[in-house]
Amino acid sequence: MSNEPILQIRDLSVAFTQGGKVNLAVDHVSFDIGRGETVALVGESGSGKSVTALSVLKLLPYPPASHPSGSVHFKGENLLDADETDLRRVRGNDITMIFQEPMTSLNPLHSIERQIGEILEVHQGMRGSQARERTLELMRQVGIRDPEKRLDAYPHQLSGGQRQRVMIAMALANDPELLIADEPTTALDVTVQAQILELLEKLQAERGMSMLFITHDLGIVRRFADRTCVMQGGKIVEHAATEELFRNPQHEYTRHLLSAEPKGKAPAARPDAEVVMEGRDVKVWFPIKRGFLRKTVDNVKAVDGIDITIRAGQTVGVVGESGSGKTTLGLALTRLISSTGEIRFGGQRIDGNSFKQMRPLRRQIQVVFQDPFGSLSPRMSIAEIVAEGLRIHQPDLSADERDAKVSAALAETGLDPETRHRYPHEFSGGQRQRVAIARALVLEPRFIMLDEPTSALDMSVQAQVVDLLRELQARHNLAYMFISHDLKVVRALANEVIVMRNGKVVEAGSVDQIFDAPQTDYTKALIAAAFELKTAPAGVVSQ
Repeated sequence: MSNEPILQIRDLSVAFTQGGKVNLAVDHVSFDIGRGETVALVGESGSGKSVTALSVLKLLPYPPASHPSGSVHFKGENLLDADETDLRRVRGNDITMIFQEPMTSLNPLHSIERQIGEILEVHQGMRGSQARERTLELMRQVGIRDPEKRLDAYPHQLSGGQRQRVMIAMALANDPELLIADEPTTALDVTVQAQILELLEKLQAERGMSMLFITHDLGIVRRFADRTCVMQGGKIVEHAATEELFRNPQHEYTRHLLSAEPKGKAPAARPDAEVVMEGRDVKVWFPIKRGFLRKTVDNVKAVDGIDITIRAGQTVGVVGESGSGKTTLGLALTRLISSTGEIRFGGQRIDGNSFKQMRPLRRQIQVVFQDPFGSLSPRMSIAEIVAEGLRIHQPDLSADERDAKVSAALAETGLDPETRHRYPHEFSGGQRQRVAIARALVLEPRFIMLDEPTSALDMSVQAQVVDLLRELQARHNLAYMFISHDLKVVRALANEVIVMRNGKVVEAGSVDQIFDAPQTDYTKALIAAAFELKTAPAGVVSQ
């Protein structure tokens, strides 16, 4: 690896002008990337990481974006001064990008062959059989199995890991010298994350490619990056060789990030505590219908005969990869979708209840969803959002009584009640998730299904939300079903864990049993990927 910089960023500032007001998103940032080197840009949401990366290729909207100061030199050429013709020559050829969410980055109306082939045609003039052979070669290089069978597939027909591999194939199609990877593994399961990271590492070594890796996951950084830049409030507050930064962090914010991982353990649940939610032989099968008469020819067994017991004051973690049936099981237990088998809440059988029969129980059975922005109505104030359930389930409350309950719920989740008349877009991701928890808590439930409630949050905010959930559980003796693919969070919050794969439970036990002495290869693969950042054992996890 040469020390000669391929990219030099000097004194870079990025400003956004809105309504006559100028906001500085990036503030005099400087760093280099050497040939064959990986530099990580880390920090929490809003720190300026992605804006810095997008500035390299001038991909920001100009206006309202502008550069009050700075330069971005790639192989000696200042890209900030380059015209569109020169930028088109660099974009996709010399410098390429992989984005966070492949489903939104890929065109849903075009096949995989067409999307990769379009890049080859635009940049290299390849068409027909030549482009097809090169496409197949790229798909093999990024580890897509049976690429001939995937050429005609559309993005929605691929898994998250396969879609991200397609994005990597497109980025590498023209043998770039610099790859910018913007949170390329955030939306993926831990095992798929490990596979994608190993793939990028392998391809970089083979091609001698430089990389700018943007992430908020410090575990990935430690394994993957040669040097690390820590960003806060648009500034680089610390810059060092990765091992040195982890061993001896200098800046208070860096120390904060390194200590932000969810810690501690759930308090021991009483084995004689009341059973709040119970499922026996729960099944959710979705029929596959074909032909003119739409006959059922098979079933997708999303949940296939699962037993689960959740007691007061206990958290049962449900883990597994995307598509394993975790959320479907939660929706079945809360009677939000139809299922077969026996479901009891507080000893009362509810699996046969109609919508009308379930309504009185809804205040005791609540859900906190994954996306704290998508689950909150942007047209309602925080007070209206939290009070909505009270209007339905406690209609006799006066306006003042309702407002007092809303204020108390917000205060209990660590939010200032004075902010209750603001709207969701005025809050951070962590604050919005606290609003979602307050919305569930205000009805004084006995059971809460938490569906990936921390996956969209920064690690430090994750830790805060985990601490909050533990405090609320202890205070109100709540029963939690905690659905997640983040095993570090599960270990910090759950008493019992069930591991799901293809609709079935492959392993279940106490949190210590599952994490310290896993019995199945699948569980071992999940734990290895989450805690050791190693690739899953061959043949255990499908791509």
